[in-house]
Amino acid sequence: MNEAVSEDTLLGGRVRLRQPVDGYRVAIDPVLLAASVPAGPGERVLEIGAGSGAAALCLASRVEGCLITGLENDADLAALCRRNVEANGLDRTVDVIVGDLRAPPARLGPASFDHAMANPPWNSDGAGPPPRNEQRAKAHVEQGADLVHWVRFAATMLRRGGTLTTILTAERLDEHLGAYTASGIGETVVVPLWSKDDGRPAHRVILRGRKDIRAPVSLLPGFVLHVNNGSYAPEIERILRHGAALDFTWRRR
Repeated sequence: MNEAVSEDTLLGGRVRLRQPVDGYRVAIDPVLLAASVPAGPGERVLEIGAGSGAAALCLASRVEGCLITGLENDADLAALCRRNVEANGLDRTVDVIVGDLRAPPARLGPASFDHAMANPPWNSDGAGPPPRNEQRAKAHVEQGADLVHWVRFAATMLRRGGTLTTILTAERLDEHLGAYTASGIGETVVVPLWSKDDGRPAHRVILRGRKDIRAPVSLLPGFVLHVNNGSYAPEIERILRHGAALDFTWRRR
């Protein structure tokens, strides 16, 4: 990778992350994604679209002993992800593979993972002009693999009853749920995320479902990310700074 990288941290300094200065930059989405995966020690997790490794590293930091495989189709980002894994001393826990979900490497066997997680591109192909930076365009715009491809691939890799967790823009919730249903993912829980408690619609949603489990969709009360002064809400602060899990139980807002 020839472009400049910055040295950053996540989870209050527990995770060190090098990432491109001008390419795809990590926001809070991969941290929230990792906090939503119900993995336990010894369980296998597949991340589809590993990028520079933020979600995988956050999950490995929170759940000691889980085994994470990251699939990334950008060879430069995959190489950076490997360096981040080594810098955090997690090379025995996190493995990074270069490959395309449409033609997955032979190392990825069907029904071999307990959990899968992904932050798919938010924008469908042709929805608008893509970012000028090629790497950022790959991260934000579907290019040959739409939402159904992502979810169907994840379902193929999961054992029966395994969980799929994804985060995406709320505007595509109907597509998101449709892809889950079409791929045999059920018992889906939807968690809305509001930027502020100001009456505007939720901007993001987290979905978590289980392979081959037939049960209705559940809508949780969701989370408000920021309080009035602009700082993170206490429960979000615990996730972003202290590595807490996101609470998927029913609660009053």
